Order: sequence, then structure tokens, then C-alpha cells
Amino acid sequence: MPSLTAAVQRADSPVGQWMRQTFPHLGAVQQAVREAADALVVVPPDAVALGTQGGAIDWWIRFLVDQRVSLELPIRGLWGGFPRAGRDLIEALCPRRPTVLEPALHADRSDEWWARTCYALALLVERFRNPMIDGSRLFTLAPGSGVEELLALANDDEVADLIAMRDLAKKGLLPYLDSGPVHSGPTFDGSEHLAADADLVVAGLLIDVKSSRGGKARKDGSRSPSLAGTEVYQLLGYALMDFSDRYALHSAGIYAARFGCLVQWPLTELVQQASGRSGIGLLDLRLEFNDLLERGSAAGG
Repeated sequence: MPSLTAAVQRADSPVGQWMRQTFPHLGAVQQAVREAADALVVVPPDAVALGTQGGAIDWWIRFLVDQRVSLELPIRGLWGGFPRAGRDLIEALCPRRPTVLEPALHADRSDEWWARTCYALALLVERFRNPMIDGSRLFTLAPGSGVEELLALANDDEVADLIAMRDLAKKGLLPYLDSGPVHSGPTFDGSEHLAADADLVVAGLLIDVKSSRGGKARKDGSRSPSLAGTEVYQLLGYALMDFSDRYALHSAGIYAARFGCLVQWPLTELVQQASGRSGIGLLDLRLEFNDLLERGSAAGG
């Protein structure tokens, strides 16, 4: 099954074409993100694998806000003759429920342990999303490796970098979240047609976590957060795929993990701003998007 991420990146795909035609006015949305912060707070060291770091801080933020976090995605990365280290780690993380991590059960663990655990989970998710992934550190594990060797795959710079982003999230994200239902790694009604799982929904706020170092460096070396057009489409796609309004979404936002800033929009405002149509409603767009996905499934993709 194709993914939402891949579909919006391809301008020639039905979903990619529909997004570009429906939401041609992304400038104001992207500008709001750029103006949210003017300084990169957590600068990644050269030895950091940025992609895996992004997945790792996503996990850590989930553990900060959700009392029960599903580990189904990293578990799917355990296929084949994988060293027992991954299975042993999942069993240790989920002593009460086979696929659910309850952070409170590991409250006595050190920051370094959390950072290394989140990194290991990110590696497993990468293996699930891309079975042919090249150069993963997972493949450096010997067949008899255990949890200790798996957790050692994150280098010291990556551990320090993750801890710094976690500390920043405690100041730049958590205080701005309303109390209410929390859904980490939510999937949507439309996920049966197009694979999609978001980072977080907290009290009706859809949050996509971004951990890039931002836009092009200025002459003084400073940076501001950035948001690619395809990332806006992805955020909109998540919101539109909640056809049954299961999550009662009212807002959508981007959390820039290295800048410590949350930028959010009421959903109605976001779709009207991005479409350039003041009269368009979320329900109408969901019906239209649902029809597009159903037609795509009927046609075999």
C-alpha cells in the first residue's frame, strides 16, 4: 500500500496532483513557521544521523505526553532473522501489555537510557518502513547480540542531542498542550486506502514533529524553522483522512523540535488559507478526499 508521505511527494500521483490543485497557496502557512523562531536552539553535532534522530525524538515526545504508547510499528521492524536484541528490548519495555509501553513503569530510568531506547525504536521503524534500507546500524549487530548492544548503536553525541531536544520540548511544547485525550501514532479512516500515521493528537490538536535544523543559514549563521510544501500537504492529509471525526480535530500544528516552538492553526483557517477559498469547509474537503482515495483503491492504487 502506498503511503501518504510518498503520495504527496509525487506531483504526478493522483493525491499529489489533488493536493497541489486544492491547496495552491502555502506561502502564508510556511511564513508563519519561519517567523515562529529566529534561532536554532539545539544544534545537531556532525556525528548525528538526522533522520534517525527525528524518529527518536518523536518517540520521546510521545512518551512525555501519553501514558500508554503502542509499539506496533517498531515491532513490525523485527521481521526475518533479526537478532534477538530487538525482541528482548520490546519485551522489557512492555511487561504488562505485549505491544504497549507505559512510561510510568520505567520512571526510574536515566535520560541516557531513554535516549538510547528511543533511538533503537527509530531504527526498527526505519526497517519496517523501508525493508531494503541500506546502511542501517541494525545490520552491524551480530546474531547473538543483546539489548545492551542494541542500545549502544546511538553514539554519545546523538544521546546528548536527544536529551537537549527533550529538555526543550518540556519548555516549548508541553506547557502549550491542553488537557484531554492523547493519541500517539494515530492512524485514520483513510489509512485503509493510503498508509498514514501521524505523530500526536492531543485534545483535538494534530501535531507533526519536525526535527530539521531549519532553512538555509543566514550570513550570521542563524536559522529559522522551515516547512516544505509537501510537509504542509502531509499535515493536511492527516486531518482530511479522519473522515469519521474520530479524533475531533479542531487544530493542526507543527512542533519544531530544535527551535522549541509550536505553530498551530484552527483547521478551518488552515484549509481556507492554503486553498485560497474562504467558503470551503473541512467536511466538503474530507468527502472529496475520501472519494479520491476510494477511486484510487478501486483502480488498484
